[in-house]
Amino acid sequence: MSKITFKTPENNKEFREYDLFRWEILRKPLGKDIASLKDEHEKSAFHLVGYRDQRIIACGRLHFNKTYEAQIRYMAVSKNLQGAGIGKQVLKLLEKNAIENNAKKIVLNARDHAIDFYRISGYESLKKYYGSDTGIPHTTMEKNISTSSI
Repeated sequence: MSKITFKTPENNKEFREYDLFRWEILRKPLGKDIASLKDEHEKSAFHLVGYRDQRIIACGRLHFNKTYEAQIRYMAVSKNLQGAGIGKQVLKLLEKNAIENNAKKIVLNARDHAIDFYRISGYESLKKYYGSDTGIPHTTMEKNISTSSI
């Protein structure tokens, strides 16, 4: 198995490929338009893409809600590679970026089938989240990173 490299998209072509990957994994199966990926944080967010053999296989995004609070969104791993530890790599790199930018905590709204994935990485469930446009049950989770060792 070849090595995975992680980077931020650098140009319009790379952002288009990243958007297409996010949509195909997270939104297309739900009948959502590709435009449903975008929100007010898109331009200021930290975008991370994982590549293997020049193909996108994973991604995630981090933005700040407040100076001390970062939020993770749009984490995705190719279906055939889920469970191989790639999502954990993406999560660690997003957390690293949050710490480097002085976040004290990270929040996310996990699809309920992914709660255990985040819990294993130190996230605590706070409450059910009803703001998703996907129709999929979500739970708001949080991790205090000011005292954690990531």
